[in-house]
Amino acid sequence: MITDIRLRSQQLVNPGFDDPRELVAWMGAIQGQDYNMAKWAVGVRLKKANLQKVEEALEKGEILRTHVMRPTWHLVAAEDIRWMIKLSGRRIKSAYESYWRHHEITEELHGKCNDLIVAALEGNKSLTRQEIGEVLSRAGIVVDDSRIGCFVGRAEVDGVICSGVDQGKQRTYALLDERVPATSELHREEALAKLAIKYFRSHSPASLQDFVWWSGLSVSEAKQAIGLIDAELITERMEGNDWFIHESCGRRVRTKRVLHLLPSYDEYLISYKDRSMSINPEYYAKAFNTFGLFYPVILCNGKIVGNWKMVKRKQTVIESSFFVPDIDVDEEELSKAKERFRIFNDKDNG
Repeated sequence: MITDIRLRSQQLVNPGFDDPRELVAWMGAIQGQDYNMAKWAVGVRLKKANLQKVEEALEKGEILRTHVMRPTWHLVAAEDIRWMIKLSGRRIKSAYESYWRHHEITEELHGKCNDLIVAALEGNKSLTRQEIGEVLSRAGIVVDDSRIGCFVGRAEVDGVICSGVDQGKQRTYALLDERVPATSELHREEALAKLAIKYFRSHSPASLQDFVWWSGLSVSEAKQAIGLIDAELITERMEGNDWFIHESCGRRVRTKRVLHLLPSYDEYLISYKDRSMSINPEYYAKAFNTFGLFYPVILCNGKIVGNWKMVKRKQTVIESSFFVPDIDVDEEELSKAKERFRIFNDKDNG
């Protein structure tokens, strides 16, 4: 069954990793619009969910947060960031050219801003978006919220900056060359093959259209990538469609009962173009909207069946609701899922 295989490939059943960096490298990339929820997306897939371990990996630069692929915020392993940026950079720049022109930003201005950002960050400094804006403003560059977004976004795509060390609850940027040691470059075909392996190894079963959606590649590029790893993929017809399954995935598996509180933007839902295998289409609006906002959801035996949220009263509690009021959900398993999330966020749980 499709969901049985996905639960295992996505590390939501019998997780194989203790180390956050290794988990993120396995997944290829984990979407990270909501920074705190992205940490839980890592934690829920580890043998032992531990926020401290995830934050240490982020602080050390073993895991980095940047715009890549579609593009949108993703967590990626440090060893993968350069080739991923190079693979998607040209396409991202092309997509944003008209937006940059609208804000009267030329290639020359991008180059000048990159130089100023490098000078400000050299010496392993980490600066917030606002602080970078102040640096550019002092140099006579007109900066508003939209323009600073353009400047730091382009610096990410150019491989100049990536996520730095957090300043309390504030996110920062640092120089990529100072956060990540230089690595040998991959040829384009090598990068395409590597991206395809990472996706299908951790997201199988998936279709060509799913891979196109997740990767941001064109259809022809995605077909080429799949062709490059053809020997590692099995094509199987299930539920009336043809699916690619990486050879590392067990195809005849039946999972035990599983219940998780999944974060907003979780890979189990967002990484597929067709989400009908994971959630009944009539409940799509309860899991995500047409503007790209995804909500925290409850996963029960392979299906998205409800929502959850944290509510602050005298103490923080987790409230849950289900799409079908009389759904058969084990209350004990639901309580365990809530407790896993609570323990994950417990700073004393080192």
